[in-house]
Amino acid sequence: MRGRILSRLFQGRQTSVVSNGGQLRHYHPNGDPPRILITGSLGQLGTGLARLLRSKYGTENVIMSDIVKPSKDIVQSGPYVFADILDFKCLQEIVVTYRIDWFVHFSALLSAIGEQNVPLAIRVNIEGLHNVMELSKQYNLRVFVPSTIGAFDYAVQIFHDAIEGRHMECYLKPTTRLPMMYIEDCLRSLWEVLVAPEDQLKRRTYNVTAMSFSPEEIVAEVKKHFPDFSITYKPDSRQNIADTWPEVFDDSEARRDWGWRHHYNLEAMCQVMFDNLRRQHQLEAAAVTR
Repeated sequence: MRGRILSRLFQGRQTSVVSNGGQLRHYHPNGDPPRILITGSLGQLGTGLARLLRSKYGTENVIMSDIVKPSKDIVQSGPYVFADILDFKCLQEIVVTYRIDWFVHFSALLSAIGEQNVPLAIRVNIEGLHNVMELSKQYNLRVFVPSTIGAFDYAVQIFHDAIEGRHMECYLKPTTRLPMMYIEDCLRSLWEVLVAPEDQLKRRTYNVTAMSFSPEEIVAEVKKHFPDFSITYKPDSRQNIADTWPEVFDDSEARRDWGWRHHYNLEAMCQVMFDNLRRQHQLEAAAVTR
């Protein structure tokens, strides 16, 4: 995953306290944890953020929402509601009924879909955000709008191909360097900027990233684990897109203002990915033998 843009648009009336574990959190003056609504929450980042926030503030205080029918696991994991961001009254009812304090706004159409249906993209991405901001002004909510610059699945597929002994074909040139970050760092950055003290924030929008690497650089790291791994390069139209993007993402302001620090570099990311995939394969094999 490439770097992210984080925006904290409005500041609610809440008080900062430090927990026994030393982590800065934001609670109500009466000590209650915040009530949080996540729109577009059924994506990978939405579900991951919901787990993180529920671990910190309680399952009942984090409400997931989307326009998609949720899986049984999602329903059993905690509160989930239907929320169409184009329906102001629907959102208003959720905010009032669930006493929402924080609004994490993931709902948006990605560029590929948006280019195919520009009018819908304008409605969802602009009118939807406008609805969120209007509700935030009306109910004094904290609004947080994360945005990925892009995603490249080759940097995920390479781990599956390597551990399963498959040859890989990459759609980028071997030297195409792009800014990346591991999902755990990404999710942690979302929470850290949400709870950062107001007096530390010098702006409302921040970049965050962790590392930059090219296909040939990640291949070299993968081969430390799987020396026989093989790859060929066949650049396609996605190479043209990658060529327009920067090699390095500047997140110096996040590091300076609220102490952002990534935990995973390329080596650490490869190690944890292979550890997780091996564990997953072992569980799947054990399930088959039962």
